[in-house]
Amino acid sequence: MIALSLAEIAAVVGGQTYDIPDPELQVTGPVVRDSREVESGSLFVAFVGERVDGHDYAEAVIEAGAAAVLASRPVGVPAIVVDDVQTALGALARHVVERLGATLVALTGSAGKTSTKDLIAQVLRSKAPTVFTPGSLNNEIGLPLTALSATEETKFLVLEMGARGIGHIRYLTELTPPRIGLVLNVGTAHIGEFGGREQIAQAKGELVESLPEDGAAILNADDPLVRAMASRTKARVILFGESDEADVRAENVRLTESGQPSFSLRTPSGCSDVTMRLYGEHHVSNALAAAAVAHELGMSADEIARALSEAGSLSRWRMEVTERPDGVTVVNDAYNANPESMRAALRALAAMGKGRRTWAVLGQMAELGDEALAEHDAVGRLAVRLNVGKLVAVGGREASWLQLGAYNEGSWGEESVHVSDAQAAVDLLRSELRPGDVVLVKASRSVGLERVALALLADGTEGEVSAR
Repeated sequence: MIALSLAEIAAVVGGQTYDIPDPELQVTGPVVRDSREVESGSLFVAFVGERVDGHDYAEAVIEAGAAAVLASRPVGVPAIVVDDVQTALGALARHVVERLGATLVALTGSAGKTSTKDLIAQVLRSKAPTVFTPGSLNNEIGLPLTALSATEETKFLVLEMGARGIGHIRYLTELTPPRIGLVLNVGTAHIGEFGGREQIAQAKGELVESLPEDGAAILNADDPLVRAMASRTKARVILFGESDEADVRAENVRLTESGQPSFSLRTPSGCSDVTMRLYGEHHVSNALAAAAVAHELGMSADEIARALSEAGSLSRWRMEVTERPDGVTVVNDAYNANPESMRAALRALAAMGKGRRTWAVLGQMAELGDEALAEHDAVGRLAVRLNVGKLVAVGGREASWLQLGAYNEGSWGEESVHVSDAQAAVDLLRSELRPGDVVLVKASRSVGLERVALALLADGTEGEVSAR
C-alpha cells in the first residue's frame, strides 16, 4: 500500500484511535485479513467470521510487526475502531485508488473471469508495473484488499468483479471506479440465485454503467446480451470477438496437436500471430478480451501477440496440464465449474486427446436452480458426442444426472460410470489408467474434486499407478 499514517487512515475511515502512542506512525506494509500474512508495518483487518474472530489475533499481529489493527472494538493494542470493518476497508481502498492515479481496469462475466484477468495482467505488466486480483478474490473484501496492495509505482490495476445479485457490481465500482470496463459473457453460472440470464445481464452491465465518458467499455461482440450493453454506457465501446464487426478479432483460429489455440490477432493498429501456452479454444475469446484492453492502453499488435504467446496460467486448478513420467496427462480444472466452462473443458479434452484415451472425471455444477437437471444432462450428452473415452461422474444426485445424460445419448456399458466420491474415483482410475491417457478433472469448488487430480499426480511421482 502507499504509505499512510494511522491518523490519516482513521480520518479516511471515520474511526477512533485506541492505544496508539504515535498517530503519525505510517502503515508501510500490506493490508491483510490473515494473521499469517502480517509483515512489518502492516495493517491487520479484524473480521468476525462464522468460526474465527480476527480480534482474537490482535496481540499476536502487533507482536509480528503490524502497525495497528482495523477493528470494530478496542483490542488492547494499537487499533483504529470503526462501526463496520468492511465499510471502512472499502473507504480506505477508494481513498488509495484516488491517490494512486493508476489506470483501473475492471472485468466481469459468467465464465472465464479469472483466466482473462490473468492474461490481461501478464500482457500489461510487459509494459508497466501492474497489480491484479490474486486468484478469484473478486468480492467486497477481496477487491479492496487487492486495490490496497498497489504502490506508487503501479501503473495498471486489474480487478476482477464477481456478483451474486443485482447491485453487487455497482457497489464494487463505487469502491474502485474503473476507467476501462470489460464484460466477457452472460451465461448460466449462479442462475439459481439470479433467476435467469436476463437478470445476470442486468447485474453484469452495472460495470459499464459506472464508466466515465472518457472511459472504454470493452464488450463481447459474439454474445448478444453483452453486446446490448453498449446502450447502457456513456463510455466509448470497443467490441472483441470472432465477428467481422469486432474491433479486435481472431482470424484463422486453429488448435495445435496438443490442444493449444493459435490464431491471427487483428486490432485497429495491425495484425500479428498468436500461439498460446494455454489449452482449449475457449481461451481465444479470453485472449481477445485481453488484447482489446491492451490496445486501448496503447500497445501494438506485435507487443500484444508476443505477451499473449508467452502468458501462462497464474491461478491454480484452472486447466493445469501436467504429464506424469508414465505418460498420463492430468488436466486439473477443478477450481470451479458452470455449464459454459464445463463444455469448454470437454472440448479442450477432446482436442488434447486425439489418438489417446480420454477420461472426464466430472462432478456437480452448483447453484443452477431449476436448470440443474437439464444442464447436467446436457454435459453428459456432450461428453459422448465428443467421443470422450470414459465419463466418471462423481458425487450425489447432480452427478448421477451427468451419467444419465451420457447413457441416454448412447454411452452404455463401461463408457460411463457414477461413483460416490473422490476416493472412489481415485480407486477406479488407479486400477484402469494406462500410459498415454488424458484425464480431465472438473467440478464446482464445493465438491473438492481437486483431490482426484492431486492424488493422480502424487501417484505419478511415486509410480503407484497400474498400467495395462
